Order: sequence, then structure tokens, then C-alpha cells
Amino acid sequence: MATVVFYEKPGCGNNTKQKVWLAASGHTVLAKNLLTEKWTAERLLAFFGNLPVAEWFNPAAPRVKSGEINPTELDAQTAIQLMLIDPLLIRRPLMQVGDELRVGFDPDAVNAWLGLNNAKPSGDIEACPKVHQSQPCAAPEATS
Repeated sequence: MATVVFYEKPGCGNNTKQKVWLAASGHTVLAKNLLTEKWTAERLLAFFGNLPVAEWFNPAAPRVKSGEINPTELDAQTAIQLMLIDPLLIRRPLMQVGDELRVGFDPDAVNAWLGLNNAKPSGDIEACPKVHQSQPCAAPEATS
């Protein structure tokens, strides 16, 4: 089983479900606060690999939902600069196992990469369940 460094937004219900599923599948999860981590452009880019720029973004981020930022119109350099200023824009979770880095939690991809048991939590465990509500997720905790 793997040790997964799991960069999350503390208080995010889906990140909690994802961590529980990984742990129930036998993995060790080391949770870190995505919002307070000291990111550099190079380090953050490594998580995105060959994904299109639009897939780097959290579609539930307030600035994306409001239309202030349209990820499909951004180049990589602009996108990274925005994310370094506002980490809420970063798609979650960011995961690291050894030298391998991933973004997002597609159950099929995570299962192929690390292995998951059949105890999948109910609902969509990647999309924010509050996308259509005016209430944001719980406030992030001050720990990292």
C-alpha cells in the first residue's frame, strides 16, 4: 500500500470522503493544507502534467463560478500566477506518491494508480456538492 501526500482544502466534505476511502483501501494518507502550502510555479505545474489548462482549475472556486476567471481562456503562465495568488483556484486534491504527482480524484484513475476498495462513498466525490448553493464549504482550519 502507498503513502499518499494529500493536499486538500480543510473542511471540504469531498476531500474528507476521498481521504477516508484511500485509508479504508489500506493507504496511509498524510493530509496537508493546499491553501497554506508554499507553492512555486514549477512545483505546482508538476501536478498538472499534460492536462489542458482548464482542467487545472477548481470549477467550484468562487472566481470561476462567478465568471471572473474563465479557465478556457488562460495560458499556462497566467493560470499558474493566478493560482499562486489564490490557491482556491487549484483543482483538488493534489496527490503525491513517491515521485508521481496527480490532480483531482477520478475514482477509476486513482484505482488504476493506487488501488481502491469497493466502499465508494455515495455521490460525486470530486465535484463540490455546494456548486449550486450560495453557501461556501466550511472555513479552512488554521493547521497545515
